[in-house]
Amino acid sequence: SPQLPDGQDLPLPPVILGELGKDPQNPTVCFYGHIDVQPAKKEDGWKTDPYTLTEINGNLYGRGATDNKGPVLAWINAVETFRALKLAMPVNFKFVIEGMEEAGSLGLEKLLEEEKQCFFSDVDYIVISDNLWLSNKKPALTYGSRGNACFFVEVK
Repeated sequence: SPQLPDGQDLPLPPVILGELGKDPQNPTVCFYGHIDVQPAKKEDGWKTDPYTLTEINGNLYGRGATDNKGPVLAWINAVETFRALKLAMPVNFKFVIEGMEEAGSLGLEKLLEEEKQCFFSDVDYIVISDNLWLSNKKPALTYGSRGNACFFVEVK
């Protein structure tokens, strides 16, 4: 857990792990998303309360709608639709939904290490639904990633 400047430990929010389907004939897809948001204040340019979904002229405005609550709900709604239509799921689903992405995913690496032999042991594919849109009507589809390198540099 992160530590505040006064030395007090700050508990991390839980990471949600979920799964649906265990058919050995189907591949297992692990979906990742986050539900935390960047800080926001009205003086930053928001015309509405950033944490209340508001409709104006047929458009919805709300904090984190595209980064990343909408993509998280899209996957949940897709699964819900398959179940409502009583269609066989084409894959086994695993979900990882966290609340610390905007702060560098504190605690996630430790969880991944702890669960690699259990929860993540049968994952065939990972889908990261946290990306930009090319325009109002064209989402980006990133099909590969080279990875990230994070450094902490202290200059004296």
